[in-house]
Amino acid sequence: MIKKLSIFIIIILVTPIIAGFYGIIHDQISFTISNEYYTKFKFDQFGVGPAVPYRLGVSYVGWMATWWMGIPLGIILGLVGLIQFNWKLMLKAYYKSLPWIICIALLTGLCGLIYGKLFLIDQNLNWFIPDNLIDKKHFIMVDSMHNFSYIGGLTGLLTGIIYQIKFKLKTGANSRYTQLPG
Repeated sequence: MIKKLSIFIIIILVTPIIAGFYGIIHDQISFTISNEYYTKFKFDQFGVGPAVPYRLGVSYVGWMATWWMGIPLGIILGLVGLIQFNWKLMLKAYYKSLPWIICIALLTGLCGLIYGKLFLIDQNLNWFIPDNLIDKKHFIMVDSMHNFSYIGGLTGLLTGIIYQIKFKLKTGANSRYTQLPG
């Protein structure tokens, strides 16, 4: 049980790092679609000064906006992982659930981008939209992408939980897995 608790702590420490890097990649993609979303909104929100190179500022915003989500995700995934037979299976189930979580979060964000393009860009939205935008449509699309990404994170988490439960059912019924030392 001590080894499983150690893996639990490692999961809590590693997941925010993974979440932060996801945020950097996510925001680099969205900056490519609407740089004004950052230069006229997010940079002010996160205190990124005008002397900071744009891509570096975007990375900072992406990291700061997402690393902290890794804490509750890590706690929940770690707690669910405790159902595994031993620490090796716990670690394996965690790492195998990550691609599912990341892909679902990314795809949901991309759905938000498409939703923004198809349904939001011509609406009279009650959102913060700077007056001096050159490309309001892409700003709205990226804002929609970011909003959907939070839903994607939660949906990805649920998928990760389900994956770990299925992993437990698969490995629990297979005697070759239950022979591993715990």
